[in-house]
Formats: sequence, C-alpha cells, structure tokens
Amino acid sequence: MFDFKFRPKTYFEEDISSALLVKLHYPESQWGEQISIYAHQSGYHIQLEAVDFYGHEYMLYPSKIEEPLSLEDLIDLIEGMKLNRDELDGKMELVLDGIPEAKSNYYPELEKYYSEKRKDFGLD
Repeated sequence: MFDFKFRPKTYFEEDISSALLVKLHYPESQWGEQISIYAHQSGYHIQLEAVDFYGHEYMLYPSKIEEPLSLEDLIDLIEGMKLNRDELDGKMELVLDGIPEAKSNYYPELEKYYSEKRKDFGLD
C-alpha cells in the first residue's frame, strides 16, 4: 500500500534554490518523450516547471505552491499536465501516450506506483 499523504520536508538544501523533482519517460509515445519537473524557490513560494528535451513548456496545476506536495498531489500534477500549445511556435507538437515511467529522489514510492500502474494496463 502506498503512503499517498507522504510529503518531503523540503525540496531544497541550504544553498540550493532549484531541484529536479521527477523525471518522466513515456516509452509508448512516438518519440519516447522525457519530461523533467523542477521546483524553484521563489521567496515564500515554490514555483513548479515542467520541460522536455525539445524545449516545450507544460502547464501544471498548481504551478505555485507554499510547501512540498504530497505524493497524491504530485500524481495529480503529473496526470493533469498538459502541453502549452500557445508556446509551440513551429515546434513539433508532442503527444504523451501511455503511462509514464517515473523517477524521483524526493518521492521514493513514485517509481513503484507508476510501475504497478503500467503493469495493470499491460504496458510492462
């Protein structure tokens, strides 16, 4: 059973104001997209940002938080992520097919959660 209420104490160390929260890989997508979700300390808030290798930007909800997300909230953030179509400007539009593989140093159960979800859908 997963601890969906798990929440890291912080994403940041003493002198570090940005952190890679999650690396996602979509093996079923046409190009095998990889997306990284970052957290940036901005005053009393944490700004969240998702980018891929091709420089696309993704819309996240929420995009600004006051404390680290719970595992449940992070999963909702990942599954609600959408490509920002207003920023395409001639870039190739990507489609995120399937269920991602996920890795995170902050959420130890995330990889297992998505691994089990992929198996439930017959993807592994």
